[in-house]
Amino acid sequence: MSDFNILVIEDDRILNDQLSVLLTAKGYHVEQCFDGEQGLLRASSVPYHLILLDVMLPERDGFSLLKVLRKTCQTPVIMVTAKDAEQERIEGFSQGADDYVSKPFNPTELLLRIEALLRRSHHHNITDDEKELTVDDLTVNYEYKTVVVKGITLDFTPIQLKLLWELLLHRGEILSKAYLYQRVLNRSLSAYDRSLDMHLSRVRRKLNEANWAGERLQTSHGKGYFLA
Repeated sequence: MSDFNILVIEDDRILNDQLSVLLTAKGYHVEQCFDGEQGLLRASSVPYHLILLDVMLPERDGFSLLKVLRKTCQTPVIMVTAKDAEQERIEGFSQGADDYVSKPFNPTELLLRIEALLRRSHHHNITDDEKELTVDDLTVNYEYKTVVVKGITLDFTPIQLKLLWELLLHRGEILSKAYLYQRVLNRSLSAYDRSLDMHLSRVRRKLNEANWAGERLQTSHGKGYFLA
């Protein structure tokens, strides 16, 4: 963890300091910004592994900052939103956020979200051991692009296979829609885009038709998808 640099963009100086102390204690290198313009300048000019970005900022709000940043930079971003502010989360995802936490947040949950996002974002190279994944009677081979259930090869499109692979690779972990849009569809999540839902539905159906429990591919409302 000591190799990871995190930028905290939060105008509440007490909260910003608390976050800095929390992250530093876990071994991260932390830099602090207190307004949107300063945050955009730092995020655009310095390579960070992750950015914690508040929505309500002076000079430039978090949504505007993220929209500009995403034109040149794909650094993972966790938005800090108001409690139960669903529209803020949707707007954040549409601008390219990877995850979110709501104020007031649980420090342990925040650290786990950061660790999960860093793990996904900075360990994408597939090793020999990761070229094939098996869960019960389902086997996906990423190298040969095959999906096999109980010895029978299923007909999967490249996008469907990639979606299933991501869910298998991170089994039990909720993957945000924003993350899956980038990893599977190679584009940012936009408002009212239901294409990922459509792909997931087709993957479920094909698995069910092969007598493998497709309902294990589950939706976590407002958060994303996971394989149970």
